Amino acid sequence: AGSRFRSSTVLPPLFTTTGNAVGFSSLGTEQEITYRFADDVLGELAALTPGEYLHIGTDEAHATPEAGYLKFVNRVLPMVAKHGKKAMGWHEFLKAVPPSWAVPQFWGRDNTDQLVTDAAARGNKILLSPANRAYLDMKYHIQIPIGFKWAGFIEVEDAYSWDPGNYLHHVPEPAILGLEAPLWSETLKASEDIDFMAFPRLPAIAELGWSPWATHNWEAFRQRLAAQGPRWTRQGCNFYRSPQIPWPA
Repeated sequence: AGSRFRSSTVLPPLFTTTGNAVGFSSLGTEQEITYRFADDVLGELAALTPGEYLHIGTDEAHATPEAGYLKFVNRVLPMVAKHGKKAMGWHEFLKAVPPSWAVPQFWGRDNTDQLVTDAAARGNKILLSPANRAYLDMKYHIQIPIGFKWAGFIEVEDAYSWDPGNYLHHVPEPAILGLEAPLWSETLKASEDIDFMAFPRLPAIAELGWSPWATHNWEAFRQRLAAQGPRWTRQGCNFYRSPQIPWPA
């Protein structure tokens, strides 16, 4: 029997759920079906979610030519608006100079970025997720068997002791929309692993986002954090018992 899918193209092996390679594939940015597909997906997500933002990704597009990348971003941004949402994307999408309602999410390890500085000056609000401060998939130290270290090791004090409002040079505090702590799961196998990487760093990030910087004090915070240990234990949370925190015996 014949097949309408005959092709002499040799396809690459399927990308497994245990892989962590990035930047090796690309959407067909010159094909209209790509944008019909994107519009369908964004429309469905917009209908399912109550929040005001839709994240369109846009980083690690190494296999996509620059012209194709810019075309994709500029085609997709109006789709997000059409479906009643505001677009959010990793800060690389600032190369396309998106409108001021679009939110770049900064993941860099340096506290200066000209694209972000220029965007803030144009009126874009910035979401902070610096990888060496807020990425919860980074190891606490070298002996931790799960997680990554490409952005460095992040102990609890590292996650707590930075000021989001003054973190990025030449970006004023009013331009900071907030912060997010991503937890990528390539190395995580069970919910216990999620607990271990998120706690106790997640409360540190939460306090940065919810409390004025003037109220922050590491010594006071570590005492308050220690008091949560027995509660997490009763809840069955597999938290990391950081030596920086004076956990009750």
